[in-house]
Amino acid sequence: MARRIESHMIPGPAGRLEALLEEPEQVEPSRIALVCHPHPRHGGTMHNKVVYRMARALRGAGSAVLRFNFRGVNLSEGTYDHGAGEIEDARAALQWLRARYPGRPYTLTGFSFGSRIALKLGMDLCDAARLIAVGLPTAYHQELAALAGCSLPKVFIQSTHDQYGARDELERFWAPLAEPKRLLWIEARDHFFAGGLDDFEGAVLRLEVS
Repeated sequence: MARRIESHMIPGPAGRLEALLEEPEQVEPSRIALVCHPHPRHGGTMHNKVVYRMARALRGAGSAVLRFNFRGVNLSEGTYDHGAGEIEDARAALQWLRARYPGRPYTLTGFSFGSRIALKLGMDLCDAARLIAVGLPTAYHQELAALAGCSLPKVFIQSTHDQYGARDELERFWAPLAEPKRLLWIEARDHFFAGGLDDFEGAVLRLEVS
C-alpha cells in the first residue's frame, strides 16, 4: 500500500521534535499508533529498520502512524535525558497525534529503548488500546515491575537470538504479568531481527488486523 507521508516539527518539552506522520492510502485511519525508536546514544532514530517495518505494518492495518526523533536526535531539539525526558517527548508526540485524530483508539509501541518508553507511558496514561514492546532489553525489567498489575492489552515481540533480551529472562518477566498479554518469538539472528524482518512485519500486521 502506497504511503501518504508528512514531515512535522512537533512542540516538545525541550524544543521541537522531528516527526513523520504516515496514513493509509485508500482508507480513513481507523486507529492511530505512536512508534518510539531505539537508544539515542547508540544510533537510534525514527529511521531504524525495525521501527520502519513496524510503522509500515501498522499503517497497512489501517492506522495513522507517527514516528518521531527523541530530543537531541537529528533535527529534534534538546539533549538526551536518560529516559525521563524521553517519556515526556513521547507524551507530547502522542498528545499531538490524538489531537489530530480525536476519538481514535491508540497503540503505543517501540523498539528496544523505545519499548521501555512506550510501556512506561502506557502505564502512566492507562487508556491505550494496546501496548506493543519489541526487543525489550531484559536488563531493565526491574524498572518495569509495575507492569505486572497493568490490565491493558500487552504484546511482546522478540527475536529468538536477541543478545539483549534472552528468551528465558523475558519469559520469566512475562509470566506474572496481568492478562491480556501475548508473547511472540520471531526466528532471527540478533536483536535487530536480522534474517527475520519480513516475519516480524507480518506478525505486527496480523496482530493489528486480528
